[in-house]
Amino acid sequence: AGKPVFVYMTADWCLTCKVNERVAIEREETRAAFGKAGVVVLRGDWTRRDPAITRYLEAQEAAGVPLYVWYAPGSEGAKLPQVLTADLLVSQAGAP
Repeated sequence: AGKPVFVYMTADWCLTCKVNERVAIEREETRAAFGKAGVVVLRGDWTRRDPAITRYLEAQEAAGVPLYVWYAPGSEGAKLPQVLTADLLVSQAGAP
């Protein structure tokens, strides 16, 4: 659909995932930038080791969670660092 996509794989037991959600993903500035850019957010919960999410992690050559992948329109996915900041996500969305 020509929109950027932010995929994040998380789990309830993943401390890094929970910190990233609190300090970067679920921030007002991130929501605003994503909304302005039309970013589609897809969240996968690997708490119970879902087989479909396991296949996605393996396809991305990730040993586990957290995994963050940014799909710009017309581009292949680019892995983001395992430790996120709101500034990083806002800049990915193309907001100043």
